[in-house]
Formats: sequence, structure tokens, C-alpha cells
Amino acid sequence: MAYDVLFGVVLTFGAGMLAQWVAWRLRLPAIVLLFAMGLLFGPVLGWLHPSETLGHAFRPLVSMLVALIVFEGGMVLDIRQLREAGEGVARLTMVALPINWILGALAAHYVAHLEWGTSFLFGAIIVVTGPTVILPLLRSAKLHPRVAAFLRWEAIVNDPLGAILAAVVMQIMLLHVDLHKQIFFVHTLPDMLLAGAVSVAAGILPAYLLRYLFTRDLMPELLKVPIMVTLALIIFGACTLVMEGAGLIAVTVFGMMLTNLHIPGLNELKRTKESLVVLMVSVLFILLTADLHRAVLARLSIPILLLTLVVLFVVRPLCIFLATLGTSISWQERIFVGWIAPRGIVAAAVAGAAGIKLSEAGYTSADLVMPAVFCVIAVTMICHGFSLGPLARRLHLTLSNEPALVILGGNAWSTDLAACLNEEKVPVLLVDTTAQELMSAARRGVPVLKAELLSAAGQEALEERPADYLIATTGDAIYNGMVCGHMAPHMGRERVYQVSPGVARLDLYRGLSRDARGKVLGEPGWNYTFFDTLFSRGWRFVSDTVTEATLDLFGKEENRLDLLVVRRGTGIFIQSAEDRARTVPVIGDLVISMKAPEAREVVSDAKEEAELRAEK
Repeated sequence: MAYDVLFGVVLTFGAGMLAQWVAWRLRLPAIVLLFAMGLLFGPVLGWLHPSETLGHAFRPLVSMLVALIVFEGGMVLDIRQLREAGEGVARLTMVALPINWILGALAAHYVAHLEWGTSFLFGAIIVVTGPTVILPLLRSAKLHPRVAAFLRWEAIVNDPLGAILAAVVMQIMLLHVDLHKQIFFVHTLPDMLLAGAVSVAAGILPAYLLRYLFTRDLMPELLKVPIMVTLALIIFGACTLVMEGAGLIAVTVFGMMLTNLHIPGLNELKRTKESLVVLMVSVLFILLTADLHRAVLARLSIPILLLTLVVLFVVRPLCIFLATLGTSISWQERIFVGWIAPRGIVAAAVAGAAGIKLSEAGYTSADLVMPAVFCVIAVTMICHGFSLGPLARRLHLTLSNEPALVILGGNAWSTDLAACLNEEKVPVLLVDTTAQELMSAARRGVPVLKAELLSAAGQEALEERPADYLIATTGDAIYNGMVCGHMAPHMGRERVYQVSPGVARLDLYRGLSRDARGKVLGEPGWNYTFFDTLFSRGWRFVSDTVTEATLDLFGKEENRLDLLVVRRGTGIFIQSAEDRARTVPVIGDLVISMKAPEAREVVSDAKEEAELRAEK
């Protein structure tokens, strides 16, 4: 028994992380790979039987992990983003949710022929779009902030509301209560309202307590994440005892309050929790999918498949259309949000528990709840996971499909670099804290942003622009390092660069720590003064497309500094002495170099000669 648990844990963790890495490497939806691995290890090969191995501890464990995921999701709900997309978010939660519930119930009854009670339960479960699926997809989709806010807020807010709605429907069915009878209005409805009020209060008060402890230095840094996680679990458990589903509301409110109280240092804690959530999502998806029995899969039928298609192509689009009538939401946004609605862990967990209880209570069609919900989860994850990016690009709802570069510092030579990239249609953004430093770039048609990247406003402004790589080029080496260290968790530590702070400061032991700065742009001796001096002597940035004839010249020509290699649709490779292997361009790549005046004249003469030969 002990070895079965050990084998299951090792297999689940290893497969989960492998799926995440492969998905990142191949740019695939990780959720789909996790779902496939769960099916493979569970129903297909029979290696994992989570509920049998863990027994009664399995469902509570799943519930706690779901609570932590929802808590982390609540921490990304900033009220300032709600103000931008407030109208759409309100419609998608308060208006679309009941419409989706009613339409889903009607479809379940008339298409899959479920009983009315079971149909309303199915409709309540599928209103949950699932932050465990949506949030990982949004991290790699590069959607416009408003559209991303629609999906993010809908998923996180509807998650606990859908769970509570399903719990209320199930409770009414178990009690065999008629909605017209007095008991519903005298007991059930007041209990539900009381549970909601208790959940909101339970989420708000601990957040103020943590702010008090954190801001008065009454909590060591080492204990901040463990205390937050423990407090979230305590809140979830206590509110769940009050009412099924209330715990999810409480931890969502708790996460939202922590974010909107703007506690100093919370960003570092958020990043730690994000890493934990990736691990938890990977484990949960594999475990829940592996726990599906072959008998459940055997109950998949034509009516259930038809019900799934109706949910995808009729219920969800019609719901979004009706809920957004009379709003400023564009038709592209309606089509996109009307299609993208993957269901996830909460739907699976609620369906599994509800199906068992209703079957024991004598509802004949309750055994079909889990297969029906499973079918919706599987089809939406696959269809929406693979189609989100292409559909967003088709509807022009993405920021950019090409890798984009942010250049910090509007000096003369960095402006010339930005202009060179912009002329080649490479997405570039020049950022500075003063408008005067950006005037020259703006006159040359370069996209500019006046912002402080170390501020919350600057980071939010940058989120609205395509940004995959960063080069800090100001004359202040310490400031460059601070910005690179601040942006590294968002872009990746191997994607933030700065001009050299000086050879002495690059000492691995006595110099600037690698964690406190970016990678060196070019060679250690190429500091700010070096580039500034070259520019004053007439050196300028030029672009060259690599051909078969020029392939061997890379890094070997005199009076030329090769700095960037742009591979369309793939990435921007920035040359650094700290790279173990130097990027070698291939035919078709775009090389950005800084060249001396005489070198540019030679290249110009060669181009003119080539053009004359082509004309002849």
C-alpha cells in the first residue's frame, strides 16, 4: 500500500512537470497534455487509482488544493483592471451566469433526456469556466488586456458562485424540496445568504490582519508564504462547514483583498505562490482524470455527445450574446468570449461528489452527471485550448504574434537601435521616464512609453504592449540592474539584458550579483560610455538579412558589432558574453549590428552593385 502511494506520487509529479515543460517548449496548451496523461495512467493503463489508494482522504485533499488555486486566482483580481472592463465583467458574472444555468438545464433535459432536477444540477456545474484552465492559457496568449480581464474575472468570480449554485441545487434535490413550498424561503434561501455574508467577512478580516502584521514588521519573510497558505486553508475549511461552496467564495475574497490592499513585498510572495499553483494544477488534473473509471467512460452516449455540442455551439454563444446586449463590447470580443469557456477542476470535483450523492438518493439519471460533465470538460479543454491563440489572432485581439523587444532609456544610440528595429517591422518599444528623451524616437515613428517600470502603473502600462525581451540602456548601471531584476520574473531571467556596468562589477563573487542585474549586452567592456562614444564617432545601427553569401561573415568583420539576431516568429537572440553558446544566425535571419561609417559605406556600395546586377 505504501509503495503504491509512493509510486503514484512520483509518477504524478514527474508526469505533470514533464507535460508543463513539453507544453512550454512546443507552445502547446499544458492542460491538454495533463488531461491526456491522466487518461493514459488511469483508465487506459490502470497505473493510478487515486480515490482507491487514498480512500476518504482523496476528496478533501482535492478540495484543499482547489481552494489554494482559487485563492491564487483571487490575488490577480485587481480592482483597477475591473474599472477598465467593469461593464463586461458585470455582465459575464451577474447576467450571463443565470442565463447559462437555465439554457444548460434546458439542453440537458431536452437533448440528453435527464430529469429536471439533474438537468438543473448539470446547468449549475457548467457555468464554472475554470481558472485552473483559463489562467495558464492567458499567460501565453498575449491577449488585449480588456479581453484577458473578461475571461480572468469571469472564471475566478463564477468559480465559487457556480460551486455554491450547484450545492444549493443538490441540497434542494436531496431534501426533495419544492421551490414553491415555504421551507425554501424560510430556511434554504436565508441560510444561503447568511453563508455568503459570512464568507465575505471571513475573506476580508484576515486580509487586514495580515496587512497589519506585514507592514509593522511583525512577521519574518520566511513565514509570510506559509502563513498565507495556512490562513487560506483555515478560511476555506471553516466556511465550507457553514455551507458547501462558501469556502471558495471566502478564499477568493481573501486573495482579492490582499492584492487590493497593496501590501509591500506581496509581488515576491505572489511569484512563489504562482510556482506552487503550477505544481498543484499539474497534480490535480492528472489525479482527477486518472480517477475516472472505465464505467464512466462507457456511459458516454450519443445524447451526451450531442449535449456537449449544444453547450459549445448554442448555450455559451447565445448566453454571451444575450448578456452583452446594449454594451460597448465589440462583435469580435463577443465571438471570442462566446467560444472560449473551458471547464476545469472545480466542475469535475463538484460533478463527482454530486453524482454519487444523488445516485444514493434515488435519482435515476444522476449516474449520467459525471459522464456528461466529463465530456464537456474534455471537449472544451481540447477545442478551446488549441483554438484560443489562432482565434484571437484571427479576430485581432492579440498584442503581437512576433517576439517584441523593450528598450529602456531614450539616449541617442538606443533611439537609433529602436528606429533600426522599427524600420524592419520588428515590434519594439522605447521606454523612458521623461518625455524629452522620447521626442527624437517619436519623430522617427518608434513606439514610445513614458513610464517608470519600477512602478505599478509602469508595469500595468507595459502589460498592454507586446514585451518579450528587455534591454536596459540608461547610464545608471544600478538602475538598469534594478529594472532587470524587477522584470526577470515576468519575462524570464534569460531575456533581460543591460549594458555592462563595468568589467570589475561583473566579478561573480565581489561584483554585482547575477540576481540583481540583467545579462550583459555584448562584451564586458561594452558599457554605456563605449556605445555613446562610438555613436558620437558616426557608428550607427544597421540591419542585414543573412544570405548564403554573408552567412560566414557573422562576428568576423571589422568595424562591426553584431548585437541581435531576429528570427521571425521564433525569438530575438541578444548577444552576450555570459551565454555559454553564442547564437549562430541561419539564412533568413535578421542581424542588427552597430557599424562604423566606413563599414556602412562598403555595405552600401555592395548593395548598389547588387541592385544594378539584378536590373541587368
